[in-house]
Amino acid sequence: MSQFTNVTADKKANIYFDGKVTSRTLRFEDGTIKTLGIMLPGEYTFNTGDAEIMEIMSGEMDVQLPDSEAWVTITGPQSFDVPANSAFHLQVKTVSDYCCSFVK
Repeated sequence: MSQFTNVTADKKANIYFDGKVTSRTLRFEDGTIKTLGIMLPGEYTFNTGDAEIMEIMSGEMDVQLPDSEAWVTITGPQSFDVPANSAFHLQVKTVSDYCCSFVK
């Protein structure tokens, strides 16, 4: 899906890691929440509350998922799942465009 309809977008940006990762929150009529954002090259660790589906539309990064020592290369368009209440690590190689879906 290349676009979303019937959503409310939060005006205030989510800004992480000194501005190297930014996103905007989208709220859907059914209560679903997604964020759309950009990650600049760098190394980042994210903590989750809800489970997440990270869809990388463009860019390249290495991902280390919870309970794994392995790093997996992700090149957009590609996605990966992150379990709830965990942490995952990213080594972003190129500017990356992403959509994060929160799974309740």
